[in-house]
Amino acid sequence: MNPLWTALAISMMTTLVHAAETVKPTNYVGNADQGKEKSVACAACHGADGNSPSSAYPKLAGQHASYLASTLAAYRDGSRVNAIMQGMAAALSDEDISDLAAYYMIQAVTPGAVEADLLARGEQLHRFGDSEKGISACAACHGPTGLGVASARFPVLQGQWAAYTESQLNAFRKSARVNVMMNGVTKNMSDDDIRAVSSYVGGLR
Repeated sequence: MNPLWTALAISMMTTLVHAAETVKPTNYVGNADQGKEKSVACAACHGADGNSPSSAYPKLAGQHASYLASTLAAYRDGSRVNAIMQGMAAALSDEDISDLAAYYMIQAVTPGAVEADLLARGEQLHRFGDSEKGISACAACHGPTGLGVASARFPVLQGQWAAYTESQLNAFRKSARVNVMMNGVTKNMSDDDIRAVSSYVGGLR
């Protein structure tokens, strides 16, 4: 399929596809100051400002509040499975979730860097996909600089740990993490494809 038509098809799908981990957002507008106080319990894994000290845990800094809120709600109701996060989210109210999301959204993410030998392939997959392999361009939903779309709850990829993004793409490919769109996007990706695009988007500016 022509990359342009692939991008258009993905854009159209965003109005039709509802992932299993998507949760109806609360109407409460989060308070970042309250979120900072409530984030103390999150700091050990995600860092005081949402920049996690280890690639085992995602950076939350600069992420869309809409995405963070829907993800925390999904952990809380069990539609996204992670033993640690389900335990952490179980006691959170809608207000707590919105406050945490508001706090992390306004933090600055620490920049990443692309591995030089992965740059060319990573850029190709992100910007254009691979029509021969049936891989859609990441930029169609996540934007050319990886900033995502807040209204559609497409997450920011820019600055994220490459190892974390790689782990999530592998989970989508194996359907260990369920999201209709992402399961389809990753099904034809090789290990090398996933590694390259994960490195590339992490280093976007």
